[in-house]
Amino acid sequence: METASLVSAVDVLFVLSGAIMVLAMHAGFAFLEVGTVRRKNQVNALAKIMADFAISAIAYFFIGYFVAYHIDFWSSASQLTADHGHELVKFFFLLTFAAAIPAIISGGIAERACFYPQLAATFLLVSLVYPFYEGLIWNDNFGFQAWLTHHFGAAFHDYAGSMVVHGMGGWIAIVAVLLLGPRHGRYGKNGEVFAHPPSNIPFLALGSWILAVGWFGFNVMSAQNIGSISGLVAVNSLMAMVGGILSALVVGRNDPGFLHNGPLAGLVAVCAGSDVMHPVGALVTGLIAGGLFVWLFTFVQNRLKIDDVLGVWSLHGVCGLWGSLAAGIFGLKALGGVGGVSFISQFIGSAVAIMVALTAGFVIYGALKSFIGIRLTEEQEYEGADLTIHRISATPKYD
Repeated sequence: METASLVSAVDVLFVLSGAIMVLAMHAGFAFLEVGTVRRKNQVNALAKIMADFAISAIAYFFIGYFVAYHIDFWSSASQLTADHGHELVKFFFLLTFAAAIPAIISGGIAERACFYPQLAATFLLVSLVYPFYEGLIWNDNFGFQAWLTHHFGAAFHDYAGSMVVHGMGGWIAIVAVLLLGPRHGRYGKNGEVFAHPPSNIPFLALGSWILAVGWFGFNVMSAQNIGSISGLVAVNSLMAMVGGILSALVVGRNDPGFLHNGPLAGLVAVCAGSDVMHPVGALVTGLIAGGLFVWLFTFVQNRLKIDDVLGVWSLHGVCGLWGSLAAGIFGLKALGGVGGVSFISQFIGSAVAIMVALTAGFVIYGALKSFIGIRLTEEQEYEGADLTIHRISATPKYD
């Protein structure tokens, strides 16, 4: 009994360490956005990420976790401490994943979105939409995974959330971005594109580094117990990160904004197959993801005229989709992988995620736009979200 208790305690510490690392990633989301937006919107970026996390915690604790795993926390505290409170730290760990959804969306809708309607959207997304797909994949709700296994030989494989987390956030975000419309002054009447360069490259770089370091908790600790930990996951994450950096550096022609998003593109893509790919496969996955992000970000902004401020659809939505499909390619034994994956299952699982995300995005943000409004006025946007919403700038001047 003492040995079992010790193992349980170690597992709790293991999962808790992962939860803390992923919690720290939200500081990365915040500073990545702070460094990218204009100075008049820096306070708003910080406030959104902080407030979104609090709303996410309430939504996931009382509703979302039950929707995904059919587990609630209405038992007494003495019962909740069973196995050293393993179920509680598991909730904490998975909450940090769930809260990434609004953090991802925040970057796309930056500089012109109303504050409280976005918090309302966060509550609905984290309590109902994200947990629905999360439970479908990670808890086999409605027999979806069993159906895929029966028909195609393997379930949809997403070890750490390329599609469950990042893809879901990115594809919801593009709907919100489209419904909001571009920032005033971003595009001219005759098709001109007016640049809004990042306000603070050091902050942007800091956000990237915090995210990259925390990602090893995101991926490695997805084992959820110490006995299942795998060095393969760690090294594959590293190789994909490096691949993303190098391709973003080359394709982005030394642009520091692209360079510091490159590792994130690689890490988004490798989440799904980090436990089944060979490190060379992970490197290739990251190389493609980094280049794909740079090219698609430029295409979306300049050709399609879609004002996705941080490129979250390109980074999380499309690179998440690529990573999901890549798991079904580089996870195959024929390409050095562990096996146990099916490309068809990866395709179907990804398609379902996109359908859920797009539908939920249009319903939630469409309803909020119709009944409340989701965008600042032109005058408020010109003044900046910092002064309009929070009544203080990032660098206030004193007499």
